[in-house]
Amino acid sequence: MGLAYNTYLDSPRVYGCKQCKTHLANHEDIISRNFRGATGKAYLFNSVVNVSTSTPQERNMTTGRHIVRDLLCRQCGTTVGWKYDKAYESSEKYKEGKFILEHELLCNVSQGSAAAAS
Repeated sequence: MGLAYNTYLDSPRVYGCKQCKTHLANHEDIISRNFRGATGKAYLFNSVVNVSTSTPQERNMTTGRHIVRDLLCRQCGTTVGWKYDKAYESSEKYKEGKFILEHELLCNVSQGSAAAAS
């Protein structure tokens, strides 16, 4: 197995891991800001980078039963959210293959910006 290289996102607004600042997602990839995680506000993203996933687990969530995988920052190993593998409710199928990143675990790593993620 070869070396794993981090992907660096080139966007006006990039979210990164709060612990190590590794790029995780572009602001433009947010599908919804109307989610909650263990730490509070969370965002649904179409795609993320520089993460690894845990083994699939079935979880009962506020929106029903889902099969999810925890997302871990590839650089420091911090859990930053989860990925939806399967939704049992037909109204929740749009989440399949999408990613949740928790606001409290993110920072804004855009070029020239020191502001926190909002």
